[in-house]
Amino acid sequence: MTGLPAATAIHPRLYRLANAGLPKLWAAGLSPPADLDPARLFTQARAKAGLDDFGADDGWRERLAILLEALTSEARLNPIGLTIAHGTLINRLADRLRLVEWKKRKPDVFQQPLSAPVIICGHMRSGTTRLQRLLACDDRFQHMRLFETLSPVPPLASPDRRMIWARFGLRFIGWANPGTQHAHPTAALEADEETGLLEFTLWGAQIEAQRRVPSFARHCETADATVVYQTFADLLRLIGWHRGHVAATPWLLKSPQYLQDLPALTAALPGARLVFVSRAPAALVASGCSLVWNQMVVQSDEVDPLWIGREWLAKTKLREARARDFAKRYPAHLQFRTGFEAMDADWRCELRRLYDFLDLELTPALLARMEDYLARAAREHGHTRHRYRLSDFGVSEDEAAAALS
Repeated sequence: MTGLPAATAIHPRLYRLANAGLPKLWAAGLSPPADLDPARLFTQARAKAGLDDFGADDGWRERLAILLEALTSEARLNPIGLTIAHGTLINRLADRLRLVEWKKRKPDVFQQPLSAPVIICGHMRSGTTRLQRLLACDDRFQHMRLFETLSPVPPLASPDRRMIWARFGLRFIGWANPGTQHAHPTAALEADEETGLLEFTLWGAQIEAQRRVPSFARHCETADATVVYQTFADLLRLIGWHRGHVAATPWLLKSPQYLQDLPALTAALPGARLVFVSRAPAALVASGCSLVWNQMVVQSDEVDPLWIGREWLAKTKLREARARDFAKRYPAHLQFRTGFEAMDADWRCELRRLYDFLDLELTPALLARMEDYLARAAREHGHTRHRYRLSDFGVSEDEAAAALS
């Protein structure tokens, strides 16, 4: 018997809508069916963007084909999961059309050099979000906000409704499955990781953590990520320019995916300063599996916690091994290490060490802003608690420790 919520712990009305209402609407022709036929996806994306040119194929069409096959044959999506996958893919394809158009209209934007970023590298649930949001208090960095990572390509003309849609989406998810917000509290303007920039290129991270797509995950673990991160860098250039930020302002980045892809990421963003964050293995793996569970359970009625345990234990082991191997070859003066437990014990001390590494002054005013952020986070989310147990996912403490050894 596990402590995990059943799928029916999702809001009952949503559950009924997902499993009965949506298919009836599709069958009656009252709503376009959420199918994953590539030809129809392309047609719908063109209609949504009002554009036709998807640009050169740098491998994204192969990734799309692999993902569509995995969604169809492996993911076991319920109607709401199919609807989410369908809508997300249309949005990403429409974003691709808009990016191609931006490159035609503003080619100089994509020639701008990017300053060496600060990249927070840590597994899911290692404390990277806390560190990112503390550093985001410093206006000497630019960072992604949630509404931008959900919709990374700005509209070609006003108005920009991305923030409105992000707030609507968060309210929907909070209603549908409160466990997701307990695991990862956020808001439309909150600093957040760049998963949308990776999802744009149909790559790893967010896609794998929401749906059971092992064949797609294996592809992303073995394929060359060079082009993925070249496009990633172009998106950073466009987002920074659209905000009016000067290109010299370094980006503050973070995603668990980076541990897997550090050679391609640092090739696209040379001189990057890497901040590695660790956490005790048992808590790290248990919390990560719980986050995946809370995302998957909305989109499938057949979520297997034991499969999640095996899959994400292997993913953690792979990412840890790749990051350690890369760190041996990367310049030592561009690497910094901290940990979840050290931040818990004295976050101010850890931030002072980090700012010494970055050769930046940690001023009293900046510390005060960081303290204000922590106080606000406690007020807004202190009543929520992310609960998890390693045993719910069939993983032992010894197995978790071995994955990170």
